[in-house]
Amino acid sequence: MPLSFPEMTPRDEIPPHRQVAAVIEDAIRTGELLPGQPLPSETDLMAMTGLGRNTVRRAMKTLRDAGWIYTVATRGSYVSREVPG
Repeated sequence: MPLSFPEMTPRDEIPPHRQVAAVIEDAIRTGELLPGQPLPSETDLMAMTGLGRNTVRRAMKTLRDAGWIYTVATRGSYVSREVPG
């Protein structure tokens, strides 16, 4: 998956989980990620960002709560078929 994450540090003004969520949201908005397309696994996102599991999970929860993605237990997370605004 061609997602590209900037270097993230705890000193940035924007919390790391929000930075991860913003990159994924932007990829959905621009069509890089399409409705129904699977997202990278938590483990892959951890490797891509250099962040811990809790931070990645928080980012995914942020996206899920906003309606950008949905998660299927044991299957993974996917781009929502109807994305917000």
